[in-house]
Amino acid sequence: MSLAEIDVIEEILGHHFAVPDWLDRALTHRSHRQTEEGADNERLEFLGDRVLGLVASERLCQSFPEWDSGQLSRGLARVVSGESICKAAQRLRLGSFLRLGAGEEKTGGREKKRLLADAFEAVVGAIYMDAGMEAAVSFLLRTLIDPALEVEKEGPQRLDHKSALQEWLQRRGLGIIEYRLLAETGPDHQKTFQVETWHAGKKLSEAVGRSKKDAEQAAARIALGDLEAFEAAAEFGPETPE
Repeated sequence: MSLAEIDVIEEILGHHFAVPDWLDRALTHRSHRQTEEGADNERLEFLGDRVLGLVASERLCQSFPEWDSGQLSRGLARVVSGESICKAAQRLRLGSFLRLGAGEEKTGGREKKRLLADAFEAVVGAIYMDAGMEAAVSFLLRTLIDPALEVEKEGPQRLDHKSALQEWLQRRGLGIIEYRLLAETGPDHQKTFQVETWHAGKKLSEAVGRSKKDAEQAAARIALGDLEAFEAAAEFGPETPE
């Protein structure tokens, strides 16, 4: 990697590397590695993933003190999902700077979501190794976590969760969702409704609300979050060996 390339990447990342080799390694996919053991980005990706999980968890706890552990877990899954990380990598144009082997180059490796997400996490690991936790935290908050949390902070009012869930299913040809009223409790002036979401004979989620509509919206939000996290986990599973 030339000095000119390093300067361009550092400008995009907002971090100047004291040891440029960390950046070079972070952007080197295993398909490009020839003989030097450990010269690709897999170890840095492993490190960056752990740093990301810690920083995102702390930020969520700070930003949403009213959330319970279940809400924090679902929020974390959305913030650090492969899809979310890939989008951050695309905003930084990391694909343009990846060092790939001929096979990955021919098969569109620069646009593969898994490779981009791994490269982003490797960059996090590289910044951590180069300058420590404070620099890694600054990078993560600026490029991934805070933009993602802005969406979270808009809360339940940010969209119609029932419509969003149905649209998500329809885009994948998966049919319609069913809402089942499980229970209705309390006096008329203070009722509580418990609703479940079902799809293709499988229960997806349940939630309670002060009205049936509120309970359905809450259940739809939970179901959509879980489906997105499940899809991301499946899509960003282990790479197929070359």
